[in-house]
Amino acid sequence: MRLLYCLLLLPGLAAAEIYRWVDGEGRVHFGQRPAAPGAEQIEVKPQVVERDPATRERLERSERFYDARRQEQAQAAAAAAERRAKRDQECGELRRRLAQIPEGRRYYRSEANGERSYYSDEQLDAARRQLRDQVAERCT
Repeated sequence: MRLLYCLLLLPGLAAAEIYRWVDGEGRVHFGQRPAAPGAEQIEVKPQVVERDPATRERLERSERFYDARRQEQAQAAAAAAERRAKRDQECGELRRRLAQIPEGRRYYRSEANGERSYYSDEQLDAARRQLRDQVAERCT
């Protein structure tokens, strides 16, 4: 990141005009505008900093670490989103099933021989209670 920032600044530094002059007491001054007659414009060459192999290796190691960390965070976020979607789907299904058991209706299940086996009021109440408990537990 620092390297990118420095590279962005280099063209501006290269285009800047730098002047050098000596005052009446013999001190040398530098500035972007000539402040005294006889100020001379000087050329400033950007300094390229070469890093030693140990520093380059350390920076590469840091980048690999941060890349791995960013990848782990992205995977964790994706897993969390998947869990939320699965939970939302499960909650929707539980709520749909609970809404299908309104009060005062007769419910049945079809047996293997094709006959209907009706639920008792206690069984319906137990099913409603169980679904409400599941919604309260999983969908809060």
